[in-house]
Amino acid sequence: MLRFYFHHTPNPMKVGLLLEELGLDYETIPVDILKGDQHEPAFRALNPNGKVPVIVDGDVTVFDSNAIILYLAEKHRRFLPVEEKERGAALSWLFFVATGLSPFSGQAVHFLRHAPETLPYAQNRYLKETQRHYQVIEDHLATNAYLAGNEYSIADMAFWGWANMAPVVFGDEGLAAYPRAAKLHAEITARPAAQRANLIKDRFQLKTGFDAETHRVMFPQNH
Repeated sequence: MLRFYFHHTPNPMKVGLLLEELGLDYETIPVDILKGDQHEPAFRALNPNGKVPVIVDGDVTVFDSNAIILYLAEKHRRFLPVEEKERGAALSWLFFVATGLSPFSGQAVHFLRHAPETLPYAQNRYLKETQRHYQVIEDHLATNAYLAGNEYSIADMAFWGWANMAPVVFGDEGLAAYPRAAKLHAEITARPAAQRANLIKDRFQLKTGFDAETHRVMFPQNH
C-alpha cells in the first residue's frame, strides 16, 4: 500500500486531495513538523531536504509535492490533460504555483507572523508578490474555467493547497479581492475528495501553536 507522509500544511494537502480524487488506498503517516519529526534520520532517508510530503509507492520514493502529484497523475493517467496544448498549460500553471505562489505565500507568512523582528521591506516584498501571483490567476480565470483551460487538473489542486492558506496571508478577507480565484477555491473545496482530504488531519493529534521550540525545529538554520 502507498505510504503518505503527511502534515496538514499546504503542500501535503494538495497530495491528499489527489490521492482522494484518484480513490487510491494509502496509509497516512503523520510527521509532526512542529515537533521536529522531519529531522529524524528515518524521515531524512526518504527526503534529505527534511520536508513533507513524501510518498513511498512500492519501491518508488517521491518527495516534493509537485513531483508527487505529477508522478501520480502520469502513473494513473488522470488529472493531467493528454492533448498537448492543454497539457502544456497544466504543466505551466502547476509550476507557476510551485515556483511562485507557493514560496511567496510561505515567505509572506514567515515575515508577517514568525520572524523574530519586524522587517517592513521583507513583509511588503513578499505580501505584494503574493498579491501579484493571485492577480495573475484572477486575470487568467476571466477566460478559463480552470487553470489549464476547461479541464480540472493537478494545477488546480496545487492552487487549492495554497489558497487554503489565503486567510493566514491576507487576514479575514482571504481571497475577497480575487473573486474568480475564490470561486475556484470554493468549487474545489466542495468536491467530495477535498472534503475527505480535509478530514485527514482529524485522525491524528498533532502539535498546535508556534512556540520557541517550534521556531527552532522549523527554522534550524536560523539558530
